[in-house]
Amino acid sequence: MRRNSLAFVLPILLMTGAVRPIHQGQAAETGSGGIRKVEDLVIYKDGQFYSSFPSIVRRPNGELLVAFRRAPERRLLGEHSITHTDPNSYLMLVRSRDGGKSWSRTPELIYANPLGGSQDPCMVQLRDGSILCSSYGWALLQADAAARLNGAFRHGGFVFLGGYLVRSRDGGHSWQGPIFPPPTPGETVRGPHGQPVPAYNRGAMCQGRDGRLYWVVASKTSTVPGMPGTHLLISSDGGDTWAYSCLVAADEKVTFSETSLYETPKGTLVAFMRTDGFDDHTTVARSTDHGKSFQRWEDAGFQGHPHYALRLPDQRVLLVYGYRHPPFGIRARVLDAECGNLASAPEIVLRDDGGSGDLGYPWATMVSKHRALVVYYFNTGDGTRHIAGTLLAID
Repeated sequence: MRRNSLAFVLPILLMTGAVRPIHQGQAAETGSGGIRKVEDLVIYKDGQFYSSFPSIVRRPNGELLVAFRRAPERRLLGEHSITHTDPNSYLMLVRSRDGGKSWSRTPELIYANPLGGSQDPCMVQLRDGSILCSSYGWALLQADAAARLNGAFRHGGFVFLGGYLVRSRDGGHSWQGPIFPPPTPGETVRGPHGQPVPAYNRGAMCQGRDGRLYWVVASKTSTVPGMPGTHLLISSDGGDTWAYSCLVAADEKVTFSETSLYETPKGTLVAFMRTDGFDDHTTVARSTDHGKSFQRWEDAGFQGHPHYALRLPDQRVLLVYGYRHPPFGIRARVLDAECGNLASAPEIVLRDDGGSGDLGYPWATMVSKHRALVVYYFNTGDGTRHIAGTLLAID
């Protein structure tokens, strides 16, 4: 199935090691980074809805919040297929107060975009306890109106709206916003009102040791030669305002899009990027000067997208990512503290029982000192997309 949101359409927009399976309950093999799979979980599933693209945070009191995008299961309404552009896609949230064993049955609304459907809620919890959530939207217009828009990116009758953010200061019970970041300088994609779209991307931003927020966004600009790429924005006020910093990655043949950012103990910013035109290889770019510049991007040496990097208690990094090649599922690697062993770290198969390639987009958090929860969206037999998770023991 073709992904019709940022994950699939962004490449269109921008262009016009050994595998070690870990089965449930099985001790980790030597070389798998001391990871043991405990069990797989269903976090949220409703046959009426297509649920996808989760993110997770753990509150200071231990409560877990999972945000995700929910839209109608269009096949139940007589339509031939499901897509990732939908005028009724909303940002939703469920909770667990017992470490992920059980979840609230009725999801809470984070945000309903008044102009169209919203995608991929990406949460980051700041040190003051507030939660910032980034997303982006699509507006459904009549076909003749969409066709008259110059510079807009369209998918059928949908027109891309660009990105926005919302904020919660009470543990996700209420949300304020939206906050619209500025367009990337030189952005050539126009929204329905003819203005350059606000900065956007799907992936994790990070709060650095200096307290600033670092966010890698995707853009098609007139200021960067070659293929459109990724850029760094920085906020010094918790996400209320953003300033452009620098180019992260661009290339004449490879397109970079959905990016998660991670800061190592030594202060290096590592950007894990999805690619198009590069055989689905993961790529990384690094900044050693607090985001003033990035070194040339490098091939990580394996396939998969998109990514999330979680710091483990011993400073190693659990990197999780979707795998949209047979056998479909979720994979991981345990990296050293500075993420230097990308290609040599053994690949761990967390799930290989997916019904199609329309799955993945994992996010992760520690739920206790020795356990991590990886969340993602999943399908069995190409059935209802739902939010699932895998609980891992960390030795």
